[in-house]
Amino acid sequence: MNKITLSLICLLAFSQSASPLETHAFESNAGAKKQPYDGSWESLQKMPVPAWFDDGKIGIFIHWGPYSAIGYRKGGGYAEHVPKLFYADPKNYYPYMKQRWGAHPPEFGYKDIIPEFTAENWDPDAWAELFEEVGAKYVVLTAEHHDGWANWDSDLTPWNAVDKGPHRDLVGDLGKAVRKRGLKYAPSYHRERHTGFFAMEKYVVHSEPRPDIAEEIRRVPEAAMLYGPEFSYSKAFVDDYVARWKEIQAKYHPDMLWVDDFPIYTRDGNRVRNGKAKPEIKYLDDQVRGMITDFMNDGAARGQEVYCNNKGGNRNWPDGVGCLEKDNLKLKVIGPKWQSCTTFGSSFGYKKGDRYKTVESVIHEMIEVVSRNGNFLINIGPKGDGTLVPEQVERLQAMGNWLKINGDAIYGSRYWKVNNQEKGHLAFTTREKNLYAISLEKPVVPFTIAATSGWTADQIKSVKLLGAESEVSWKITPDGLRITPPSDLGASQHAWAFEIVTTEEQHHANAIQSNAVTALKGTKKVDLEGNVVGKPKKK
Repeated sequence: MNKITLSLICLLAFSQSASPLETHAFESNAGAKKQPYDGSWESLQKMPVPAWFDDGKIGIFIHWGPYSAIGYRKGGGYAEHVPKLFYADPKNYYPYMKQRWGAHPPEFGYKDIIPEFTAENWDPDAWAELFEEVGAKYVVLTAEHHDGWANWDSDLTPWNAVDKGPHRDLVGDLGKAVRKRGLKYAPSYHRERHTGFFAMEKYVVHSEPRPDIAEEIRRVPEAAMLYGPEFSYSKAFVDDYVARWKEIQAKYHPDMLWVDDFPIYTRDGNRVRNGKAKPEIKYLDDQVRGMITDFMNDGAARGQEVYCNNKGGNRNWPDGVGCLEKDNLKLKVIGPKWQSCTTFGSSFGYKKGDRYKTVESVIHEMIEVVSRNGNFLINIGPKGDGTLVPEQVERLQAMGNWLKINGDAIYGSRYWKVNNQEKGHLAFTTREKNLYAISLEKPVVPFTIAATSGWTADQIKSVKLLGAESEVSWKITPDGLRITPPSDLGASQHAWAFEIVTTEEQHHANAIQSNAVTALKGTKKVDLEGNVVGKPKKK
């Protein structure tokens, strides 16, 4: 039996399954135990934040697929969206394709670039060694982006990394490598927007393929399974969406269900969280709720602490179901548990000649995210052959060097009663009775921590600068703890963490802004293709 036949059987079996709320139990794992999640959003809102996630703080995101072999985007934005832009913006992209490959759609399309995604220079163990060395505690690899390509050994689509392209199980091989080093692993899933990626209209319930996509499928019928096969949120698409994730779950046991945001939840007449949704999108939401429930119950049955994310400015799920997350998110306040999936440059996928943030700005962003109850999921975009981009590796290694010195202020830390102080450019974290005042500017003059006003000298046991041998002078003043930095600042660069050992627990749980809407106010808006929304035009 070939994979295509098997995939059709699997999809048929899944589509004939019971109602959405009857599909969330794994028979093999359920046993006689009562499952902790009953299939309702209210139940899922009670999911705890796993210790590995809350303590780990630092993750590596990897955008890698056939789009990585392209490595190009006209202007700024996400290069992983170029497969769509080929067809949506032929005026700009067809001449490029003609020049580079000698043809453009429908004679030559995205499907024909896949052989260039070879991973020939890829060593998953070397990647895992690097990730551990730079201080990451978990790894998120794109299992499938919006383009329909599967990076795992899938029985549900012929367009997968074992049958085509690299001819390797990228998801499986990297998972084995990172878990050998004790890192958590989460293949990410972005198929929720696939119906519109190669279609005439995106973010609508029903669309049609673009003419050149339709012609490519007519000439090469197998291409329907890559570009489609559905261009609408039909029952078949939704069932396939869930089936693909369940295949990932069954084969690789992810530690986190990472999914991208669902624009359709608030577009084309839908307001899902307000109880207004077209039947197809109501079915999607029901099935996805069952999918999350399955994942959480399956993890619990195996004794695995699992978690999920809640992506987007509008959030996919009710607040409390997983961590709040957006691209390059930087809350200004201490928010409910959140994560910033952050880029070094303008793109997640590899883009030749991309412009990158400075090492200092990356380290500062990491510190500020953690100080506000966030996790820092920093992205790399490897080339199609598996080569890592030197500028990205340089920034990872700089992060790792800083964390080797200052990790006590990051790993296992919690937020304080304030997260920053403008005077002295300070960020704060805590660990039990330790307060960490992290100076984001070179501390060459004394500074006072205003939020310690009212403290007494007997509340402080010691003050030291991480990574430095020199003693740190300090005293209590009416304005708070005043620290005089040593002349020799030691080994740290870009930011300097002062460890203040006290007699009292320093974490202030009530400092959190628990309302996600309020917490998100004032943050930068980025559209779904990586462009800053409302950015002033250059004069």
